[in-house]
Formats: sequence, structure tokens, C-alpha cells
Amino acid sequence: MSHVLDAILRRRAIKVFDPVEISAETREQILHAARVAPSSFNIQPYRFYWVESPEMKNEAARLCFGQSPAATASALIVAVADIGSWKSTTASELAWMRTAGFNEKAIAEHERRAKFGKWFFIQGWFGVFGLLKWTILRVVHFWKTMGTLPVARQGMFKWATKSASLACQNLMIAAEALGLNTCPMEGFDGRRLGKLLGLSGKDHEIVMVIAIGKKSARHVDQPQWRRPLEATVRIV
Repeated sequence: MSHVLDAILRRRAIKVFDPVEISAETREQILHAARVAPSSFNIQPYRFYWVESPEMKNEAARLCFGQSPAATASALIVAVADIGSWKSTTASELAWMRTAGFNEKAIAEHERRAKFGKWFFIQGWFGVFGLLKWTILRVVHFWKTMGTLPVARQGMFKWATKSASLACQNLMIAAEALGLNTCPMEGFDGRRLGKLLGLSGKDHEIVMVIAIGKKSARHVDQPQWRRPLEATVRIV
């Protein structure tokens, strides 16, 4: 069994952590693993907030309703869907392509896709343009086979959340492989936690909070149950 597969199968949601210091090098390795996760069109519509200062961590833990994983973790990682980062991300990738040896044809194609793609992100005043795009695509769908494109604001957040979740899984597996443990949490006051981190209600939505640290001897692993493969997978 490979080291990575072993980390996947070993990972559990830890409820109690012992206080340990996470080095800057380890933190960077974990976050690097998160950012190389796949994302649609390589837009990477998410950001992570690593909360480790005592004051910020205590307040963030309180806004996670004082759950034991949050209260005892060495750090809290707030994963945020970010539908407003597309413009800077696209520009950064284009700048990288110009210095990474891509030919002019590939760069021009990237620029063309970026100009076309921006219309999927623009929502307009009070989201009117996003709603109009959604309505048009629903009508076209009656005659044409096509996917449900995330053109309205709600769809954009759903789309961004998928990419953010892939990055979160990379992050948790990397932490496990490096000898740390995690616990993903959905219980938090999103509005107040967003305000604490200075998030924008227009562009940002918290996907989950991940507690990270070293599993305490006080944590007791419960027997793990998962549906059998035949109840989960269908080969067609």
C-alpha cells in the first residue's frame, strides 16, 4: 500500500487535539498540497485563512460554537469559496505563460478564453445579468444537450465550493501524511466568522473550517462504518 493511500485510509475526524507547534515549513507543505488540487478552468476559486494567533484562534473557535476540535486545535483553517478572484487569477496565469516559454498562439488562445469566460462571472446590478444568463441557458437547454453552467450567483458559489472541497481534501490528506490530524467542521457562525476575517459577503462564502493539530490520547477512535462498495458504486 502506498504512503498516500495509507494516509487516506488512516485519516479520521479528530475531536480532541494536544497543543503542538506547527512549523512554518510544515504549514507551507500542507497549504501547497491544497492549492495544487484540480479546479475548473484552473480558476482556483477559493482561498484559505490559517488562523493560529491565540486571540484570533480563540475567537474563531468561539464562532465554531466552542466545539472541542476547534477549541483544542493548534490552528484553524477557514476554507472560503471566492467567486471574485477569477480576474486576478486569470491575469496572473497569463503573465506566467508569457515567462514560461508558451508560444504566442497558446497565449492568444488563453486571452481569447479569458475574454469569453468573463461573461460567466459578471452578475450585474443586483444579480440581474446573472439571472438573465441563467434564463437564456434554461431555454436553450430544451433544444441543445449542454451542462448546467454556473452563471447566476448561487450557481457560482456552488461551482466554487466544489473546487474548494477538492482543495480541502488535499489539505487533510497532506496533513495526515505529515503526521498531523484534522477535523473538518460545518458548524460555525458564517456571518460573524466572515466579519472576523474581513470577508466580502458579495464574493466570499465559508465552505468549512478545518481544525488541525496532533491527536490527543483523550480522543477515542470509534469503530468506523462505511457503506459497502456494492451499495455505493454501480458499474455500468
